[in-house]
Amino acid sequence: MYKGTLIALGGGYDDDLIKLIRSEICPVHANIEVIATAATEPQESGLAYKEAFEELGCNKVQFMLIDENHAADQAEYISRIQQADVIFFTGGDQVRLTEFLNGTQLLEIMRRRYHEEPIIIAGTSAGAAIMSDRMIYDGYGHYSLIKGEMKTTIGFGFVSHLYIDTHFVERGRFGRLAHAVAHDPAYVGVGLSEETGIIIKEGNKIEVFGTGVVTIIDASKIRFTNTRQVSENQPIAVEHLIMHMLVEGYRYCLEEHLFQPVEQHLPSPAQEASDATASLV
Repeated sequence: MYKGTLIALGGGYDDDLIKLIRSEICPVHANIEVIATAATEPQESGLAYKEAFEELGCNKVQFMLIDENHAADQAEYISRIQQADVIFFTGGDQVRLTEFLNGTQLLEIMRRRYHEEPIIIAGTSAGAAIMSDRMIYDGYGHYSLIKGEMKTTIGFGFVSHLYIDTHFVERGRFGRLAHAVAHDPAYVGVGLSEETGIIIKEGNKIEVFGTGVVTIIDASKIRFTNTRQVSENQPIAVEHLIMHMLVEGYRYCLEEHLFQPVEQHLPSPAQEASDATASLV
């Protein structure tokens, strides 16, 4: 069981994501590290998110510039990641994140801490797509159901056997997520609509936040697929994919392949009596 928490948003308006992170960590003095490597203008994006956290009262927010000219494995960055309570990845191009962080000591420390400590690792758009051990980085519209058009590569590996796709409904990405899990049935596909996200607890329980829908595509019970036999540039066939649609208040358990409502934490009788007494005072 992993001790860390992953928070992933499907893109779009992200003020609610920042507020959620703030509510999860609680102390205003928590160490927050922003990594904007995926962004077209990393410095501007990093500083903008730093200011957004500071506007909510967080007073220990820093930004790491990691790109072609700034290596990840700087002594200062390693020291800061070892002390971070929250690591936040911005949106942009997820291939840039893997290019500059995969294989680094910095990423290895993040993985270890996520497995062993109650750290929060969060991201939006590209910063969400890189969280698992593999990620989708290509495939558009109906072309994504043609062999060779959908492409995957290595992600950051905080969790495994999961594909996270973002801007899912808005950019018509059902085909490429279905193709990915049909090709790798041990993986579960998670499609995040914009302004909608997931919280992954214990590396297993996926809970929804936001106003939209999270799509789950489960290939664990497929009866047939031709994805490995069919030639390049030919359409794929799949039998018996299972799909779920989650909204806030519901969860999906990866290990059990189980859809269920999130338990409502009702007050105990003693608490209800205490609250009733307080209301009479």
